[in-house]
Parts: sequence; structure tokens; C-alpha cells
Amino acid sequence: MRFRVHPARNARLPVRRVRVRVLVLLVCAGFMTLAARALYLQGLNKDFLQARGESRYARTVDVVANRGAITDRNGDPLAISTPADSVWVSPQEARLSAAQRAKLAHVLEMPVRSLARRLAHGDREFVYLRRQLPPETAAKVVALNLPSVFLQREYRRYYPAGEVAAHVIGFTSVDDRGQEGIELAYQDWLAGKPGSRRVIKDRLGRIVEDVEHMSATQDGRALALSIDRNVQYLAYRELRNAAIEHDAKAASIVVLDVRSGEVLALANWPSYNPNNRDTFHAKRTRNRAVVDLFEPGSTLKPFTAAAAMDAGLLGPRTIIDVESGRLRVGNRVIRDVHNDSDLLTVSQVIQKSSNVGSAKIALSMSPQDLWQVLATVGFGATPRSGFPGEASGRLRDFAHWKPIEQATVSYGHGISVSLLQLARAYTVFATDGVLAPLTFVRRDASVPGQRVISARTARLVRTMLESVTEPGGTAVQARVTGYRVAGKTGTVHKLVDGAYAPDRYIASFVGLAPASNPRIVVAVMIDEPGGKKYYGGEVAAPVFREVTAGALRVLGVPPDSVEDIRRPLDVELPREEA
Repeated sequence: MRFRVHPARNARLPVRRVRVRVLVLLVCAGFMTLAARALYLQGLNKDFLQARGESRYARTVDVVANRGAITDRNGDPLAISTPADSVWVSPQEARLSAAQRAKLAHVLEMPVRSLARRLAHGDREFVYLRRQLPPETAAKVVALNLPSVFLQREYRRYYPAGEVAAHVIGFTSVDDRGQEGIELAYQDWLAGKPGSRRVIKDRLGRIVEDVEHMSATQDGRALALSIDRNVQYLAYRELRNAAIEHDAKAASIVVLDVRSGEVLALANWPSYNPNNRDTFHAKRTRNRAVVDLFEPGSTLKPFTAAAAMDAGLLGPRTIIDVESGRLRVGNRVIRDVHNDSDLLTVSQVIQKSSNVGSAKIALSMSPQDLWQVLATVGFGATPRSGFPGEASGRLRDFAHWKPIEQATVSYGHGISVSLLQLARAYTVFATDGVLAPLTFVRRDASVPGQRVISARTARLVRTMLESVTEPGGTAVQARVTGYRVAGKTGTVHKLVDGAYAPDRYIASFVGLAPASNPRIVVAVMIDEPGGKKYYGGEVAAPVFREVTAGALRVLGVPPDSVEDIRRPLDVELPREEA
């Protein structure tokens, strides 16, 4: 039998062959495209795939720098950095169940809702859950073995002296940046520079291998302060005890080495613990001795006498008619407290703290002569100790003084100073008239100062100041057994809303020792002492006595007096007011 091909089917055969050939060509073109792409990616542009692959397991990790230690002048630590772990999470990768979240929140002592909010940042690769954990808490987090929850090594600042040196040292933020005090002033010196390294992590985010160090870590440099930790502790203890005993609002103290201009101690009350951030409040963290201003009162009288003597107008034995303690200047009356004498020598004006005598001394000279001495010892300008936030105080230009202003400035009214300024100014009486620059950093060599008054004038005023602590003076309670001391009391009504409050006072005392060859200046200020005692000789002078006695022993200064000259407690004190 013979079969016959249908003409239509025979016509479709060439079409099928064409389709097959086209399909084969397309498949070949696809393979060639893939081969070219593979060649391009794996041969010519392989970095892209390698980078994508490494991103699954390789990471660049920051290496935190160790902040430099702060020590006192003898090498005792005042601020050190200790290792601490912080917990962080990658919200993009974290897939935690409700039970896992509850366990993690419990370990970290944080609300579950707060944890959930941080995990909700799905567009972020890094979120801290809690910073600087205690070691036992970090160990509990590791034990949970949660995916995409990691620990990062950091450093936490620790302050061994706590509240004793808090206002000098300051503190750092959680990111280890200085916020107050020396920590802020020397941030660049202490901080160092962080480094980085490449590591390989497993699927749980744990580092399994160090690949390379990309940049080296530069740790911060250590800083030795001028502070003596023993003197600092002594100053803080006595200041705190006095503030509590007299129910004072606040108090400050400064101890200076007159030879080098170094700050041996500086303390304030109330204080705070820099290791516990719960105690960080503005009223406690403010360094009152450096940034707060007050009217110095009678502590300014020695500078008035020095200006007049340096100008050759009078001497220590020059007689001043104090007019029974009452002087009218214009429409104002200046009065003395408990003084009915008519005649006093210049030395007795200082010893008995006569406002009238001081005003008459000031009015006997040109305003410029008085202003020049006050400005040269540093009033009206920052002390430039390098401490952040230094106050400059207020000293009006003499060209604008009226007679009453010239009179009242002589005994510390109409002028404002910080305690650090006042302490520095008194060093001119200890150094025979030379004012040395201040520093909170240890000095290994002396720095030349500026002559303010003549050596003769400085010694004469020092002798006057010594009489203030002797019987008949206003600061008998400042006397130190075995040492001759010199100083001046101050008691002023406190300025409140531009007016002098009748029942609120600032009591102060500034002194130097030993008087025969001074080594230290100690300045004490008690703000608003309560109770019946509020005079500088009653409230501030005893603090000077205790701190000076201890500081001289710490510094190894030999006694310059063999008498036991401590004042009996039942002696009536002459009182002063400025």
C-alpha cells in the first residue's frame, strides 16, 4: 500500500525546523550571556561578590581607647578607667520571641515595652540596649545565648576619691567624654584615639577569628595634678563638718602652695559622688569656689592698706581718726561694729577690722592707686588657672567711682570675687609682693610671677595680718599650735535680689602659714551659716586652723613657734562686719 503525505503537513516542516533553530540559538545566547556575566563577576569584577560574601561573616570592629588616668601630685589615682561591657542588638536581624524578650528585659532590669521599642528600629543595624554593665550582668546576658544580641567592650570611669575631689576632677559622659572639671578641661589630653580591626563572626554574631588590625589604638595620656590627696581629704572633711555644724547653705575652701602657685586642695559643700549619676544635680556639681561670686567684705582691707603704704602715704603706725566708729560720706553713714575708739593705727584698723578706718585710708589716696592694686592682684579678671567656667568677678573702673564707692570698695562692698581669686590675691603677702600664676597641674619647676607691691609693703601687711590672730584680733580661733599664722576675717550681709538681706551672711577667712616663711594660703567661705554664729572669726577661722595644721604636717613644714597658742574656748571674740 502506498502512503501519501498531506500537502499542508509537509509545508509545516520547514517552520518547525526554524523554531527549533531559533530556540537553540536563544538557549546558546543565554548560556553565553551567563558565561560572560560569570566571567565578568568572577574575573574582571570579583570585588563585588567578595564584598557581598564577606558582609555575611566579616565585620569592622572599633577598638575603644583607654582614657588616661588622673593622679594627684604623688601618683595616687583620682580617676581611672575600668573595662565594662555594653549590650547592643541589630534590629534588622534580631528575631526574638516574647519569652526571649522577657528574659532579656529581666536581666537588663528594663521594662519589656522599652526593650520592644528599641528592637522595633528595623532600619538600623546597631542599637544599644544598656551601657556599661556590671560583670555579673554581662555574664547573664551571655548565658541567654540570644541571636543578634552582642556585648561590646568599653571603659567606665571610676573615681577613687568619690565626693572628696569631685569638684576638681569632674566626670565624663557615658561615651567617655569630659563633662566637668579637669575631665573637661583636658579632654584632648586624656581621651586618646580609638582604633579598628577586621574580624570574622559566626551566624550568631560571635567573633571567631581576628583578621587584621586596620588602625592602631592610641590610649590617652596620664595627667598628674597639683592636688595632694591627703590635703584634699583633710580640707573636704573639715569644710563638711563646719557646714553641717553651722547649718550652712554651702561652703568652699581653697589651699594654695604660694611658692609654685599650685592648687593643693579645692573643695565645696554640698558635693556629689561622680561614681553615682543619681547624685548629679546642678546645685551639687557646680564648683562654687571657681564660678560663684560674692562680696569679700573685710578680707579686702589688707589690699587697701597695701595700696596706701606702697604709695608712701602712711605706715603701720600712722594714726587714723575713726571718729568712734561712725563716718558720714555724702548722704551715707559708714559704721564699725563694737568699736568706740577715736584713734587707731593702720595696723589696728586691720586687726580690729574697722570699716571707718579702711574707708579713711582709701579716701586719702587717688582712686587710681587703689584700683591699680586691686586689678593687678587679679580682681575683675579670670584667674587663668585652666579650669573651665572661671568667673572674672566685678571691679568697676575707678573713673566711675564716687567717693562713697571708693570708701566701700576699701572694705569689700561693691566688688565681687570668687574664692579662688581671693586666695590667689593673698599670695602676694606670702611671697613678698609677687603674684604667681595658678595651676591645677603639677609643676616640677617654679614659674616666674609678677610683682604687684614692694617686698617691704608685703612684709608689713603680713605682720598686720598676724596681729589679727593674736589676742585683740578678730581671728583668735585661727591660731595653730606651733606655727605663726596670719590672716583676715570677713563677714558680709548677703546680696539677695539686689538688696542686702538683714539676716543672711557670708562668713570668710583667708590666711597664710607659717607667717615667718609662708608656704600655704588657705581661703574659707561659709555661705549663709545658721544659728547664732555667723562671723568669719567664729565660723570660717576654725576651719582654717584645722586644715592648716594638717596641711603643714603633710608638707613637712617645720614649726616656727614653740608656744601652745591655741585660743581657750571661753575667750570673747572682737567682731567685725564689712
